[in-house]
Amino acid sequence: MSRSWILSVVTSLSLAGSVHAAAIDCTRCEAWNQEQAPFQIYGNTYYVGPRGLSSVLITSPQGHVLIDGALPQSAPLIAKHIQQLGFKLTDVKVIVNSHTHYDHAGGIAELQKLTGAKVIASDKAAPVLRSGHVGSDDPQVEHLLPFPAVSTVEALGQKQSVQVGTLKLSVIHTPGHAPGGTSWRWQSCEADRCLNMVYSDSLNAVSDKSFKYGGDPRWPTAAKELSASMEAISAAPCDVLITAHPDVSGFSAAIDEGGNGDRSKLIDSSACKRYVETTRQLLDKRLASEKTDKK
Repeated sequence: MSRSWILSVVTSLSLAGSVHAAAIDCTRCEAWNQEQAPFQIYGNTYYVGPRGLSSVLITSPQGHVLIDGALPQSAPLIAKHIQQLGFKLTDVKVIVNSHTHYDHAGGIAELQKLTGAKVIASDKAAPVLRSGHVGSDDPQVEHLLPFPAVSTVEALGQKQSVQVGTLKLSVIHTPGHAPGGTSWRWQSCEADRCLNMVYSDSLNAVSDKSFKYGGDPRWPTAAKELSASMEAISAAPCDVLITAHPDVSGFSAAIDEGGNGDRSKLIDSSACKRYVETTRQLLDKRLASEKTDKK
């Protein structure tokens, strides 16, 4: 029995205990956090999240970038998946986020501890990650639960990209579903073919009953900013769309729980535009219903 194997078991057991204490209980949490075997999306891009919440690893010889941490109780799954693919946790150098809700940011604090990675977020998202509590301007504030605070977070400021060695992720600011929402774009290659990968933040106009997208004093420009976010995703070079909830971009239909399926079905240069068309219709309906409610 090797020393490294023993250390691995001890680490896994201690991790399970520490994350269990921080686990969040919600109506859909158990379903979201079902096991999903990790799989290669394309080139150096891998899916490492649970079945219902995306977490994506982008690798390079100089270090890796992880997007999103799902739930607090998802952290051990994500860590296990990274290792199952043959990568070291300590080679994850940067963790970034789509938006600061407990089902996408909840596991980041634990993953930062495990990897030693730098966490980088938009200027509006960074303080939320540091506190573990969304602000009053979040459209879903009444429904959202607190999550483990991330000890150290670097704000993006004016940076247009995040880079680890030769690996470069371009920033697409996409507020609307949440303040400070951020999407990410990069290229992944296989042989001589390189594809444009887009990890899109949610573009859905979802809120609690008190929030109005058509001019809420807590965030008067929410609808305008969400529309601009949609335009940015629609305009982005996009061959593979990855969404914060994988079923939205068809991942759950293309790849089964065992990581088996036809990866070619994930390549669709029209996916980003179709996603925007769908979410734009939802926003239009939402705004129309708010006007009707005022009458």
